[in-house]
Amino acid sequence: MALWTVILAGGVGSRFWPISTPSLPKQLLPLASGQPMLRDAVERLLPLVPGERMLILTNATLEPAIAAMLPEVPAANIICEPRPAGTAAALAWAARIIQRSDPDAIMLSVHADWAIGDPAGFRSALLRAANVAESYDALVTVGVTPTRPDPGFGYIEPGERMGQVAFRVARFLEKPDRVRARELITAGCLWNSGIFVWRTARFLDEVNAHCPEVSRANGESTLEGFFGAVQSISVDVGVLERSDRVFVVPGAFGWDDVGTWAALRRVRPGDAAGNALHGDVTPVMSSGNVVHADGQSVVLYGVSDLVVVAIDGLTVVTTQDHAADLKTLIDALPARLKDRG
Repeated sequence: MALWTVILAGGVGSRFWPISTPSLPKQLLPLASGQPMLRDAVERLLPLVPGERMLILTNATLEPAIAAMLPEVPAANIICEPRPAGTAAALAWAARIIQRSDPDAIMLSVHADWAIGDPAGFRSALLRAANVAESYDALVTVGVTPTRPDPGFGYIEPGERMGQVAFRVARFLEKPDRVRARELITAGCLWNSGIFVWRTARFLDEVNAHCPEVSRANGESTLEGFFGAVQSISVDVGVLERSDRVFVVPGAFGWDDVGTWAALRRVRPGDAAGNALHGDVTPVMSSGNVVHADGQSVVLYGVSDLVVVAIDGLTVVTTQDHAADLKTLIDALPARLKDRG
C-alpha cells in the first residue's frame, strides 16, 4: 500500500489579521509552535510519507516561500491553482497527478493550518483510515472525538459499524449552535476534521458519478484548462454528501483547526493564569488572554479573555468572541489600515 499525501495550503487566513496577509498567510506563520504551520504539517507526516510523495496545493503567490520552506518536497510537487475552485476540484486534480505515477495509491488529504497535540496518534489514525479505504474500497474521513460543544465545526453522525474501527457515515451536519452541538456530542457525533483518505481511483470514480461540477472538466489535460472548466464546490458537498461509499474512522489526537486568535489558548502553552503569549508580554492580574507581540512590548493589567496583537506600529485589541469575526472589523477600517501587508 503506497501512501501519498496532499496538503491543502491555499487561503489567506483573514481571521488572523493583521499578521496574516495574502503574501504571508497563517499557514506560513509560527502560530501553533516556533515554526510555520505548514512546516509542522510536513514534519508530522514524514514518518509516514516521504517528501517525494507529497503534493502541496497552493497559489502562485506563495510558491517561492513554500519551496524554500520545504526542501524535501520536489518543486514539481508544489501545485499552484490558477484560481480558487473549491476542494473538490483541487483534490480531483491531485488525484489525477498521483494516479499517473501510482495507479494503486492511497491518498491522504490534510490541511496545512492545523495544530496536532499527538502526532503519533494522528499518524496511527491515518493508517487505520488507509487500511479501511483499501479493505472496503471506500472514501474515508477521520472524525475527531469532540472535547467541547464547539459551534465552529461541522459534525458527522456515524451509522452502521463496519469492521473494528470504522462506521458508515449516516450524515454530515452543518455547523450547529452551541446547544445543538452539545446534543450532537451526547448522541455520539464526531467533528468533521477535513481529514480524508481514499484510493485515487475510487475517489475519481465517485467524482465522475456524483460531482458534475468537477467531472465537466474531464476532457481538460492542463492545469489551466481544468481549473477554468470546473465549478467551485467543496469536496464535502460535491462528493461526500452525495456518495454512499463514505466511512468514518474516529480519532483522538489533539486536533485543532486554529481558526481564530482565540484558538491559540488551546494550542499554545499557557502561563499559570491561562494566558497564551508570544513576544515581550507582561501580564499582571490578568488571565485567559491571547497576546501576540512582534517587536513591541505589551503590558496587561487586570484584564481577561482579550486578544491583543501588536505588530509594526499597529495594535489591535478585541475580545475572544469578537476575534471570530474579524472580517466585520476589516470591512470597517480605512484602506491605510486594512491593506497593510
